[in-house]
Amino acid sequence: MRTFASIDIGSNSCRLKIARVVQHELRTVFEDREVTRLGASVFETGLISPEAMANTIRTLKRFHKAVQLHSVDRARAVATSALRDSRNSRAFRAWVKDETGWDVEVISGLEEGRLIHRGVVDWEPGTRGRCVLMDLGGGSCEVILSEHKRIEAMVSLPLGAVRLTQEFLRSDPPTEEEIGRMKQFIARELRRAARRVDATKVKLAIATSGTAAALAEASAAMAKSTKNKGKAAAEREPNTASARDVRRLTDKLAKMNNAARGAIPGIGTRRSEIIIAGAHVYAELLEHYRLPGFRYSQFGMRDGILSQMLAEEDVRTSAHQAFERERWAGVLELARRYGTDPKQMEPVRQHAEQMFHDLATVHELPEEYLLWLESAAVLRDVGKFLNYQGHHRHAQYIVASSELYGFTPQQRVVISAIARYLGKSRPAPEGRTMRDVPPSEHEWVKRAVVLLRLAVSLNQDRASDVLKVKTYVYPKRVILELYPGRTGAELELWSLRKEADYFREVFRRDLLVTLP
Repeated sequence: MRTFASIDIGSNSCRLKIARVVQHELRTVFEDREVTRLGASVFETGLISPEAMANTIRTLKRFHKAVQLHSVDRARAVATSALRDSRNSRAFRAWVKDETGWDVEVISGLEEGRLIHRGVVDWEPGTRGRCVLMDLGGGSCEVILSEHKRIEAMVSLPLGAVRLTQEFLRSDPPTEEEIGRMKQFIARELRRAARRVDATKVKLAIATSGTAAALAEASAAMAKSTKNKGKAAAEREPNTASARDVRRLTDKLAKMNNAARGAIPGIGTRRSEIIIAGAHVYAELLEHYRLPGFRYSQFGMRDGILSQMLAEEDVRTSAHQAFERERWAGVLELARRYGTDPKQMEPVRQHAEQMFHDLATVHELPEEYLLWLESAAVLRDVGKFLNYQGHHRHAQYIVASSELYGFTPQQRVVISAIARYLGKSRPAPEGRTMRDVPPSEHEWVKRAVVLLRLAVSLNQDRASDVLKVKTYVYPKRVILELYPGRTGAELELWSLRKEADYFREVFRRDLLVTLP
């Protein structure tokens, strides 16, 4: 049985979850969590403090011992807002690598939201319908509109509890002026969110993270202590908080000092330092979207990481299908954003897929390169949005720099390199693009480039119907037999024969192109 570990390095806390695959499903075997405040100094100075680094490293070393104890087959460490914003994140990642052997992956806010969504909808019951997910971390807040377990819209906002506390709340308890400035900032960011995520008619809100858990427990305790606790308190669902109760609790917390806040059930001494900012964000979110309240979910990004690891390694799971849908939807969305014509990109994608399968014994590429090759086929023309002149270079930059759900930065670099070399230039280790590609992938990229060049050559005449091609593989040569469309195949024949020299250079076989 395979065992996976996910390590979530957040701005406020670090979390570890270890799960074992049992009959194609994940079963949790160990969890751990520690508040480390990694982002506390980042939001003031732009740097992770030595103390925060040391505290976090101690926690990660403890996590590493647990990973070894449970004989984990694969571990993935992911960092979010603090490392996105800090200027010395490279030094911290090098320290983690030295102490644990883990390569820390710094993800964008939107990728963070995608993993949170995947973790909640895969692990939390009752998320099949239309709902809005809210995750408030130390550095950022993700708002996700979900329907039928698919993301409809998403936004990442700089409204983390640690960030807002550091920037706005200097006094204890905070002054009215400090609260007022923070509320203005939250309102401004929520206006930006409203343009991206329209959740005004959604009835179910699911909140994750420690702040949501604290608010749910504290509001329940507050309801029980009121004079009219009777029926309302008895009928209250566990792990829920109404918008009214969150607002009342938020106003109450703002008038209390840190010691008094820490004494409230569910909050505690560590959470009390940042609960005012977090409570205000949740109160404003619920009121902004006119939500009746939220239901707290214990699941989040670490669970999404585990789901993705399962999806990548077990094609028989529903998680794999959902993961592939999300990744391909991201590719198509990027193509649409830059005005690529689906009628032009689909025949090239089909031929790229065919070349991958027909020439499998020739190129010997890993299976994951099929998706990367198809993605490059769809995105190869996005650079024309900037300028037709040099559009291959522009496409490489756009793909490598854009958000693509489910693809790591390294995978985006590989896709962008495959899409880059469709003109006169060729992949070279010293080239600007290939310098960003891991050396272990250089040979694979060259082979994928050849396959995409063949697919593009098979679609020279945009006005004609899609050509059919048969492939014959022999020890010393490959024959492509073209079946002309209504307008012939002369242009494709000419273009494919131009690729013969490079084909021979990469695969050490002759390429012959014929008509029946």
